[in-house]
Amino acid sequence: MSTSESLDKQSLTQHLAELRSCLVISMAAVAAGFAVAYYFIRPIGDWFFRPLVQVLPENKTLIFISYQEGFFFI
Repeated sequence: MSTSESLDKQSLTQHLAELRSCLVISMAAVAAGFAVAYYFIRPIGDWFFRPLVQVLPENKTLIFISYQEGFFFI
């Protein structure tokens, strides 16, 4: 029996249970990805800004022109 045939024969509650499990797994994967990215925020930020920092004049730094920009890479 193929997958599409087995899905056609599921009841509504079985479909909803499968949807719930897929959503939980997806949310867990997003949370794990966020945690890993947050743990490595400094190296990611350094890698992201490296091309810009290399072309800055000597003794100059990056500035933020709006309030929220300073919080993106703390």
